[in-house]
Amino acid sequence: MRLRALAHPLRWKLIDVVAREGSATATRCAEVLGESVASCWYHLGILSKYGYLEAVPGTSGREKPWRAAAALSKDLSGRTDDAETQAAGLAAASAFIDHEAARAKERIRRLEDEPEQWRATNALGSVSVFVTVEELAEVKAELLEILRRYADRTADVASRPTGSRAARIFVSSGIEPRD
Repeated sequence: MRLRALAHPLRWKLIDVVAREGSATATRCAEVLGESVASCWYHLGILSKYGYLEAVPGTSGREKPWRAAAALSKDLSGRTDDAETQAAGLAAASAFIDHEAARAKERIRRLEDEPEQWRATNALGSVSVFVTVEELAEVKAELLEILRRYADRTADVASRPTGSRAARIFVSSGIEPRD
């Protein structure tokens, strides 16, 4: 099952390395992540099997570079009537949230190492608002549209402006459970 491939925490880290660098080999991923080359190679293969990554055309062997196969939709919030798909989605979403929380904590720990102009762009917060279902759908659509404006730069390294850096924007919206 495709979603189940995203339930492993190392796979989210591999997706991040490949996206940030445009392409990466198992060896490069192992260097960045402090994992074994064999483990990275195996998990890159799983991500490829399910269509999240692909080998860069014209390369082969163990040291082939991998790249994003398509824009990875990280909207794992969808509901389905299929219990197996629902469980896979929940496992993938849980691994993704854990991954994003760890990344956010690391960014906060390292924030003071950044130049002031970059520190000033950091944001962390939340708010509870009272909205209709239509309004919440509108908020979601607007947030995702903002992210889509910059999405091509992930896969197309040449489109990245001079002086740009990878920035992480984590979006979560949803209705609060009733008490």
